[in-house]
Amino acid sequence: MKRLFNRLLPKSWRSTVVTIPVIRLQGAIMAGGGQFRPSLSLASTAGVIEKAFGFDAPAVAISINSPGGSPVQSRLIFKRIRDLAAEKNKKVLVFVEDVAASGGYMIAVAGDEIFADPSSIVGSIGVVSASFGFPELMKKIGVERRVHTAGQNKAVLDPFKPEKKEDVERLKALQLEVHETFIDLVKERRGGKLKDDPDLFTGLFWTAKRGLELGLVDALGDMR
Repeated sequence: MKRLFNRLLPKSWRSTVVTIPVIRLQGAIMAGGGQFRPSLSLASTAGVIEKAFGFDAPAVAISINSPGGSPVQSRLIFKRIRDLAAEKNKKVLVFVEDVAASGGYMIAVAGDEIFADPSSIVGSIGVVSASFGFPELMKKIGVERRVHTAGQNKAVLDPFKPEKKEDVERLKALQLEVHETFIDLVKERRGGKLKDDPDLFTGLFWTAKRGLELGLVDALGDMR
């Protein structure tokens, strides 16, 4: 209605202000979630992303505040943003708030330009898997673990059994594949902007002030 009213006005009265739609992506990245545990996933963000790209504007702004999470959901969100940017021929501007780390940074590189507060945390380009081990506790409390499987590798990394070297090696091999995909994506999007630093893809994270020097962000600032 506002757009129609603007066209009916004399040119000298028409507003020249360009309105840019803003997508706000906040929280951990994982499939599922719910009312009491909101999270970012393609399912929870696809609607708002498509709505923003359908807006009559030359660009879309994305505000990110996420420590990361699922590498799959992170890449799916990244891909949906880039696919729509290409389809609609729109520029994507990303603004980092407190943190865009790990999967959060993977989404951030969907931006043609990345802006961040000097104290924002960026980077953490790596893959992590964490759990606990309880085999000694089980012995102390006199509980016997019984697991029956069809397939000798079905119960790998069982937290109630001693860790096996071959299971850890298998997990690390999987992590390396996911890590390589992450690295390739960052290199593809950031290209020659990245500095040749040996720590860049080790999982370390930095303030945006240092991230600017490393080529992880394009400028310091905020959306306003």
